[in-house]
Amino acid sequence: MLRDITLGQYYQTDSIIHRLDPRVKISGTLLFLVSLFIVDNFIGYLIAALFLVMAIKLSRVPLKFIFKGMKAIYLLLLITMIFNLLLTPGTPIFTIWKIKITIEGIKTAVMMGVRLVFLITGSSIMTLTTTPNQLTDGLEKLLNPMKKLHVPVHEIAMMMSIALRFIPILLEETDKIMKAQMARGADFESGSLINRAKSLIPLLVPLFISAFRRANDLAMAMEARCYRGGEGRTKMKPLVYRKRDAIAYIVIAGYLVLCIVFGKILF
Repeated sequence: MLRDITLGQYYQTDSIIHRLDPRVKISGTLLFLVSLFIVDNFIGYLIAALFLVMAIKLSRVPLKFIFKGMKAIYLLLLITMIFNLLLTPGTPIFTIWKIKITIEGIKTAVMMGVRLVFLITGSSIMTLTTTPNQLTDGLEKLLNPMKKLHVPVHEIAMMMSIALRFIPILLEETDKIMKAQMARGADFESGSLINRAKSLIPLLVPLFISAFRRANDLAMAMEARCYRGGEGRTKMKPLVYRKRDAIAYIVIAGYLVLCIVFGKILF
């Protein structure tokens, strides 16, 4: 299950999406996430689905690799849909005791489920097609105007990039610790949900130790290489907008306009 989480991983291949400027991908992902909260009908979600399919196709990342990361949120998706199904007031179509299932509840549950799936998939495409270094540079460039307010932009971008990169590393470390403890007789799969949650507590100590050790090693490596962030730092590969980036911005803007017009105004 832990190995199925793809958030933070990078999939190496040659595609149009991979070659785009990271600022385009970050901005496009944010606008796509915003669009999911703008639309509230079938047409709007159909437009979002077509845009997502186009992005997946152009990224050349295998569909199985993208959607295997969804396994980790099945429980969250199920809980979200159940709560919306049972707690949304409206016209009841099915009633058992005090439990009412309404037409509005079914609609809200489906929309929230689709929204969550699209949100995770869209975010995964960005991380799968963008290296941590590109993410750092792109975030720093996008947040550059905030330097006038004395905000440590470079440090914030670096921390976000490192945190994102550490997700698959810590998941892999957790998987190794679980297998090592299972080889010594630990049981993580039997018993009630509460008992299984309690059985995960012994994982926390070695996991925290490993995380602090890796963070310390990273800090020492950066210090040994005389790393200094902030002003005066040059880039090995400076970000430069190209024609394909301008076309991508136009496509994203067109998609957002369609979502607003067909997904909100006309219906």
